[in-house]
Amino acid sequence: MVSYFQMRTTDLHTHGIAGYDTQTTRAEEILKIAELHGAQGVSEIVLSVYPSAIHTMRDHMLTVAKAMDVQQAMGSRKGAARIIGIHLEGPFLNPVQCGALKKRFLSNPAEYTYRRLTEGFEEVVRIITIAPEMPGALRLIKEVSQKGVIVNMGHSDATFAEAEAGFRAGARGITHIFNAMRGMHHREPGIAGFGLLNRDVYIEVIADPYHLHPETLGLIFRAKDHKRILIVSDMVKGTNTSQRPEKAISDAKGRLLGGSMTVTESAGRLIRIGYARQMVHRCITENPRRYLNA
Repeated sequence: MVSYFQMRTTDLHTHGIAGYDTQTTRAEEILKIAELHGAQGVSEIVLSVYPSAIHTMRDHMLTVAKAMDVQQAMGSRKGAARIIGIHLEGPFLNPVQCGALKKRFLSNPAEYTYRRLTEGFEEVVRIITIAPEMPGALRLIKEVSQKGVIVNMGHSDATFAEAEAGFRAGARGITHIFNAMRGMHHREPGIAGFGLLNRDVYIEVIADPYHLHPETLGLIFRAKDHKRILIVSDMVKGTNTSQRPEKAISDAKGRLLGGSMTVTESAGRLIRIGYARQMVHRCITENPRRYLNA
């Protein structure tokens, strides 16, 4: 493993890696995810839970929480990434922009559903993605943000104005910009345009070779304040860590299922193709910490 980075590196959005993901009730599998990310130089991870039935999501959240308890009690296994919380990627998303997520498990934002989902896990849920244009979304964004949980906007068909309303309600970031969301149009910049143009909102960027065209990556880094860019992996269990460069993780229809590089590998790739090392470095070290602690 080649490491470009000596400071603490953070991946804010990963589902799994190399045959393991958060769809499990075995804490040892969650610990294996942390171990595999750590082997690639990742210091800490926020684990993303897929939308499913509420009781199933809670089972998966409980498993992550148990793994966090093991790490806290025994210390991280040598070289393992520290698990610092949970990201709920659903269920309050727009089915029109479900991407690889199962749309039958998506629902309109509602405080009652959120309470059912998160009761008992208040200390470990760090981030939730919500589509701001859905009925009830703005109220829930405001309530959740006031409770100290970070809200991202994503899996969304929001217009520019709807994304701006979500930001004003308390959303702090945008989940994997340009992916599973309304794109930019010259008469309607949409949520992607809002992410680029608003100086304060953070944006997740999947910087593997498959999720964004090289010129789209260039647009992002030219248009956006670098302090608001968060490189994430969005890795899934189909990733094979023994093969580099990794092929795209996709289904039989060619639809992308998730990322194919850890954040350290993605950052190293950007440096090799000419992006400034210090700037890229900030996107996986300083920027995630500022985002989590603002």
